[in-house]
Amino acid sequence: KDIEFIDSYYYNKLELTRFSSSVGKFVGFTEYGVKNAADWNKDASYLSAMKAQKEAVCLNHIQIEYSNML
Repeated sequence: KDIEFIDSYYYNKLELTRFSSSVGKFVGFTEYGVKNAADWNKDASYLSAMKAQKEAVCLNHIQIEYSNML
């Protein structure tokens, strides 16, 4: 429950848009990023696929990563 999946989109070292599994949607940080976030949040299938990434990527690999750190 303390794990968060974040997918950020950058251009010229400036973060435009970010998906965070704790928020559950895309958030824009620039005018262009806000527009993209609004479009991506309207697509229910894309949004549910991004929400599923936490389980697919993070939760399936946490035990391996945790044991490697120890």
